[in-house]
Amino acid sequence: MKGEPYLFLPGPTPVPERVCRAMNRPMINHRGDEFKDILEDVVAGIKQIYRTRANVLIYPASGTGGLEAAVVNFISPGDQVLAVSIGVFGDRFAMIASNFGAVVEKMDFSWGTGADPQKIKERLAQDTDHQIKAVLITQNETSTGAYNDVKAVREAMGDHPALLMVDAVSGLAAIELRMDEWKLDVVISGSQKAFMIPPGLSFMAFSDRAYQVHKSNTNTSYYWNVDQGMEYQLKGQTPFTPPISLYFGLHEALQMMAEEGLDNVIARHTAYRDLVRASLRALGLKLLTEDRYASAAVTSVIAPPEIGANQIRKYMFDQFNIILAGGQQSLDNVVFRVGHLGYIRELDLLSVLAALEITLLHFKFPLELGTGLKIAQKAIFDMHQQ
Repeated sequence: MKGEPYLFLPGPTPVPERVCRAMNRPMINHRGDEFKDILEDVVAGIKQIYRTRANVLIYPASGTGGLEAAVVNFISPGDQVLAVSIGVFGDRFAMIASNFGAVVEKMDFSWGTGADPQKIKERLAQDTDHQIKAVLITQNETSTGAYNDVKAVREAMGDHPALLMVDAVSGLAAIELRMDEWKLDVVISGSQKAFMIPPGLSFMAFSDRAYQVHKSNTNTSYYWNVDQGMEYQLKGQTPFTPPISLYFGLHEALQMMAEEGLDNVIARHTAYRDLVRASLRALGLKLLTEDRYASAAVTSVIAPPEIGANQIRKYMFDQFNIILAGGQQSLDNVVFRVGHLGYIRELDLLSVLAALEITLLHFKFPLELGTGLKIAQKAIFDMHQQ
């Protein structure tokens, strides 16, 4: 008997029972006092996750919608933009900016690595006339399982006036991010990742400096308009009908995160990353990213070429109802990705590692059952002794 599927994706992630129950409430008036109270609570809660006092708007959209909202509000047609990419989603941010009229200069780094802050510093130092108006970067690149050191990138920018715009859709609350302390200008995140609710909400925080840039912005928008969003938020409303059930879920999820403590949430993701990587290496598997770039949200595993990543994923699904992510573009059938993001528990990790060992043995990969599992069990034991 398979039961419910086990999601080990970098999003959507499993939804806790508490959140499901919260979402199962009757509808309320989105122009009434009850929704106003919920909206004020969740905006305050999101600011705590961002570690910011800046402006926050919630959009009824996926993370990509949030990226588009960032572009149309803070980048004008003709603006020069430096887009730093380490994978599929870095490319996507660049493409959105280009589609809305920005003159985009791509700075690509090898897939499976993080961006080199020194190269960004050197490029901006050449821009003596400050023609570059924004730097776009992805905090966590789920296509490869690598992350960027956003703090180091911001420090490398020095006093260059370009806005730093960060896609933190899959990284926020899994990897350290301090918006105000690091002087980040625009940061976008999404609901279906570490926030543990279904897809459908994106969050955009933006500094007062970014808001000043917006005031002279010449791009056009209707649904994404920041001024309209701010105006309605002051009244405790959203400009358009919100997905009320998702707000119920967000309210509960933020409460769960507050109970655990943000520092503990981030430490848990880091511990899970280290546990998974150590266990996979013990099995003799190779990982796409070096430790210094390794994401706390997802791990990309290079499949034994004689088996192939997609065959491993298919067997895991057919036999155990475990869903792993595949490789994208050039990494298709080269890697499979194990998500350890959001509402993933220790027993979930033991389950996926045990099932992976059985799967590899089925395909005649040489290993002794329990090799990786033993590493994971020891790591979990040590966590509980602290």
